[in-house]
Amino acid sequence: MAEVCVKGGFVLPSSRNLSRKGGVLCSLSPPSTIEIKDRSHKSDFSEGRLVFPVRRIRPLKPFVVSSPVPKGFTIGPKTMKWWEQGLQPNMREIESTQDLVDSLRNAGDKLVVVDFFSPSCPGCKTLHPKICKFAEANPDVLFLQVNYEKHKSMCYSLHVHVLPFFWFFRGAQGRLCGFSCTTQTIKKFKDALEKHTPERCSLGPTKGLDESVLLALAANKELNFSYTKKDEAEKEVSPAIPPLAPLSPVLASGSMEKGKELVSTER
Repeated sequence: MAEVCVKGGFVLPSSRNLSRKGGVLCSLSPPSTIEIKDRSHKSDFSEGRLVFPVRRIRPLKPFVVSSPVPKGFTIGPKTMKWWEQGLQPNMREIESTQDLVDSLRNAGDKLVVVDFFSPSCPGCKTLHPKICKFAEANPDVLFLQVNYEKHKSMCYSLHVHVLPFFWFFRGAQGRLCGFSCTTQTIKKFKDALEKHTPERCSLGPTKGLDESVLLALAANKELNFSYTKKDEAEKEVSPAIPPLAPLSPVLASGSMEKGKELVSTER
C-alpha cells in the first residue's frame, strides 16, 4: 500500500519510483490504494486517515450504433427470384411496351416465344424450369418474358387474361399461335416448338404484332406508346400525283362506237 501525504504529512510508497515536487514526495507508479495522512485534519476515522480506493481504467467494450436500414438493403448475396433462376442467354425480360414491339420487329426470321407470367402464379413457377430447359435446347429461339404484375395495362390491351400464356411469332408471318398450358399440358408447348422451329425463309419484312393490336396499345393512355396507321403514314410520305386529264368527247365516242362494232361482229 502506498500512502500519499498532503503538505504537512508524509508518504510511505510501496514502490521505488519517487519524485519531489513542491516539497512534497509523490509516487510515480499508480498505486491501487491512496492513503492520505494529515495530522492537522480532524476525522472520525482512526488515526485521522482517509483512504480513497483508486479504480483502474478498464478497456471499453465494443458497441454498435443502431441506424435505420434503408428499404431493399440486404447484407450478403442477393437472393434470386424464381423467374430469374436458370435463365439462358436467349431469354430476357421485357421492360416496356416499346421494348416488346421493337424486339418482335428486329427478330428477323428467328422464332420468338413470348412468355406471359406472374410472380404470384403457382403454375408459372412450376413451369419455369421446363421453359428454361427448352430455351437451352433451342439456342436459336428467342424467349421474351412479360411480367404481368409490371405490365397489367399492356396485358389487358393484348387480351391476355390467363396465365401462364404463350405467343409464337416468326418473320413475315407474324403471330403463329397463342395458347395457355401447364406442366400437365406441356406437350402443347413442345409440339408448337417443334412445328415452328425449322428454318424457313420469310417473304417480306418482319411483321411482329398486328396493326389492330398496335392501335389498341396506342389507344391505352396508361402506356407510353404511340403508333400511326400505315395507310396514313404512306399518304403523308408519298407525293401527291395530279389526276389524269379527261378524254376528249371525240375519242370517247369513237371508242364506244368501236366497242359496239366489236360486239356486233362477234354476234
